[in-house]
Amino acid sequence: MPDKVGFLALFFLLIQSCVLLAGVESSFSAKSSELGPNNVALVINDADANSVKIAEYYRIARGIPTKNIVHVKISDAHPKLSASEFTRLKWEIETQLNPAEQVILLAWTAPYAVECNSITAALTFGYDAEQCKNTCAAGKPSLYFNSASKKPFDDYGIRLTMLLPTDSFPRAKSIIDHGVQSDAGVFRSTAYYLTTSDANRNTRSRFFPPSGLNIPRSGLAVMNIKSDKLVGARDIMIYQTGLAWVDALDSLNFLPGALADHLTSTGGDLYGKNQMSILRWLDAGATASYGTVSEPCNYWQKFPNPLVLLKWYVNGATAVEAYWKSVAWPAQGLFIGEPLAAPYAHE
Repeated sequence: MPDKVGFLALFFLLIQSCVLLAGVESSFSAKSSELGPNNVALVINDADANSVKIAEYYRIARGIPTKNIVHVKISDAHPKLSASEFTRLKWEIETQLNPAEQVILLAWTAPYAVECNSITAALTFGYDAEQCKNTCAAGKPSLYFNSASKKPFDDYGIRLTMLLPTDSFPRAKSIIDHGVQSDAGVFRSTAYYLTTSDANRNTRSRFFPPSGLNIPRSGLAVMNIKSDKLVGARDIMIYQTGLAWVDALDSLNFLPGALADHLTSTGGDLYGKNQMSILRWLDAGATASYGTVSEPCNYWQKFPNPLVLLKWYVNGATAVEAYWKSVAWPAQGLFIGEPLAAPYAHE
């Protein structure tokens, strides 16, 4: 995973980091999200009993209107769809949507990829065949990156897509419950940023905010640490690192609404064995996560930018908004979890 960022680009990024850091430190303004249950299209795979069961649990927990339920049938679902299979599925979903829906939530674990694209990116922006000619090439920029938009479909004609894994009912229930619990807010929490010994997977560490960062009225502290693992932390709201495998997850406690991810090649390959699947973050208690489904090389732009993610989340954005706003080139990236989690959604 060679670093592709040159000196001039790095200089620009450092200037951009200062601007983003100032945005994070600024006072809370009006609530930065307007998304709610009426804006979520909940997609159910009627051929998957777990999809049906978990989607119903989510519908009740979040009060999703029945008119927002989308039904498809994917028999013998595999991790990856071909471009033609995806075209049919996309049409089937989109013909059941209504203009109020700004977010699509897929209630299943597989399929999670479309060729080299993630299914969440392919549904949001359309399948990007060009990226699959060379997965290590630069990605197509997202107009939604670091955007102030509160209604992505109204503003850009896109619906932010997230996947709610259904292969484990206990895990799915925990994710949903944590998302709903996050509505009550948090009193004190910490964002942990780990610069590890894996230099190739530390390309976004230049964006890690410093320990002691002042984030007004959020109750969120920042810990910037040089270590390969975090052990025993009980107040995690954000955990970002760079490793193929992350140790000691079973020693941690993630608060309701917690976001966690690791920069590595194929964390978004949910059933993959070569590197840690982002499902492990959800197993550990995180409410949402992100990873790439195909080899992206280590462009920071293909992973959540720590400052952008922090900026929008602490200012009240939902998990789906904060994660999507933080990825500049999202074609290969899979967004998973409970989309409406918003622990800092102060009125």
